[in-house]
Amino acid sequence: MNKTAGQKSASEYLYPAIHPFDQRMMDVGDGHQVYVEQCGAPDGIPVIILHGGPGGGCSPAMRRFFDPAIYRVILFDQRGCGRSTPHAAIEHNTTWDLVADIERIRTALGIERWFVFGGSWGATLALIYAQTHPERVGHLILRGVFLMMQRELDWFYGGGAGAFWPDQWNAFASLIPADEQNDMIAAYHKRLFSDDPAAQVKYAQAWSRWENALASIGANGVSGVPSAEYARAFARLENHYFFNGGFLETDGQILRDMPKISHIPTAIVQGRYDMITPPRAAYEIADSISTCELVMVRDAGHALSETGITRELVRIMDRLGHSRARLGV
Repeated sequence: MNKTAGQKSASEYLYPAIHPFDQRMMDVGDGHQVYVEQCGAPDGIPVIILHGGPGGGCSPAMRRFFDPAIYRVILFDQRGCGRSTPHAAIEHNTTWDLVADIERIRTALGIERWFVFGGSWGATLALIYAQTHPERVGHLILRGVFLMMQRELDWFYGGGAGAFWPDQWNAFASLIPADEQNDMIAAYHKRLFSDDPAAQVKYAQAWSRWENALASIGANGVSGVPSAEYARAFARLENHYFFNGGFLETDGQILRDMPKISHIPTAIVQGRYDMITPPRAAYEIADSISTCELVMVRDAGHALSETGITRELVRIMDRLGHSRARLGV
């Protein structure tokens, strides 16, 4: 969308760039090393950031949603992506491995309880972590809620979103023979995990471009070609998780287990026109938590960087930062 006179850009709501005071590679077992960093105030309110994907990795921009004088910000690259190694590896890489890694990080950093901040897949992981370790979560802050349900995968990989973006959907689907297009996740899985490195990159870039093209409400359907290294990790990990149903016991597990965390204060920021994770999931989570604050941003899609979403997340974190004693973190 075009910026009109008097409107702020997303970056104007963010705090200035801050640099880590601690960076480390953490051995989490199974041959995996995950990258962990801390920035902001060493004695501040601890908040862990869970990035999207799976496979997206964290970025310096994610640090800027938090007042560095108030928050102790912890970011990490989940298994197989970003600076974590081995790159693009799916072995010993499941939702439950990631939940265990989050606990390893908390313990290693000597944190009793923290805020958990996540968007898209990061929101999925935040909810599952909270349901597994509710005593460790002081507040949940979610954006673009994704529940890892079949209906959501059917929407995005079965033609629902494609009805709004037929040109981009055709570019994504046309790489797959017609007789395999009834299950695009399985069709891409076969190619992303083939023995042909060139084919892996070709299909990884197509997978990544389909998602990137729809991320923002201001998108025109055109997205750049992601680097081979990034696309391979992002597409292989995301497809691996989706192909395996997020490694959950049953479809709808997160909704089933909401009573475990109905007492945890929660804030949700959701784009009204989110093509990747439609608002239904955000409403369902909000209905399960009596103290939940749901902010529906009218002129926004899915991207963390959209102005309305950025503005609301910074507002929420500023408010929570000044409520430290009440929240007991």
